[in-house]
Amino acid sequence: MTHTSVSGTARVLGAGLRALLVLTLVCGVIYPLAVTGVAQALFHDKANGSEIRDGGGQVVGSSLIGQRYDLPAKDGQETPAPDLKWFQPRPSNGLGSNSVNTQYSLILSGATNRSGDNEELIQWVKDAKAAVVKDNSTATHRVRPADVPADAVTSSGSGLDPDISPAYAELQVHRVAERNGLDVPTVDRLVAEHTSGRLLGFLGEPRVNVLELNTALRDLTGNR
Repeated sequence: MTHTSVSGTARVLGAGLRALLVLTLVCGVIYPLAVTGVAQALFHDKANGSEIRDGGGQVVGSSLIGQRYDLPAKDGQETPAPDLKWFQPRPSNGLGSNSVNTQYSLILSGATNRSGDNEELIQWVKDAKAAVVKDNSTATHRVRPADVPADAVTSSGSGLDPDISPAYAELQVHRVAERNGLDVPTVDRLVAEHTSGRLLGFLGEPRVNVLELNTALRDLTGNR
């Protein structure tokens, strides 16, 4: 009786061990390698983070995550001023800083969670519109408040939107041209070359990826 019980237990343990080894091999080795292989073969760019490279082949970021283009912060300055030689992205509202590991400086992204009639949000939009008009007006081109699109003064839900509307990109053309010593038609062509249309011709809105546009601008002007 005891011998039979021990033999049965050994068979069950042996079967369990074999199942564990087979499942580990299939689910832990073969399946991940197969998925990785398919992803690399069919979706190489997406599988590797949708990286954007400059003319020299150096990775400068991801097309999925927006970046800010600011001047170095001055002493006592809470918010650094934008570097106006670059196209600017949508506003981003950090919800706080990294207090867990202070070795790394992180900005936590997210929406403002304020309603459309919130007085603070309304003031933010007014201030942002005034800044857009001021920053993008040049000696030969005046931006009107009515020309400022919504995405120039409001952040996205994540705060990390990598794209802006063609209208906001066009609004910045004269300023970028002046700051980089370029003519307006050249910068206009650069914007047109980096404007993506609606998905399948009818989904979403036309958009301009700011990192891709600024990378092309840097390659054109030699800015580093």
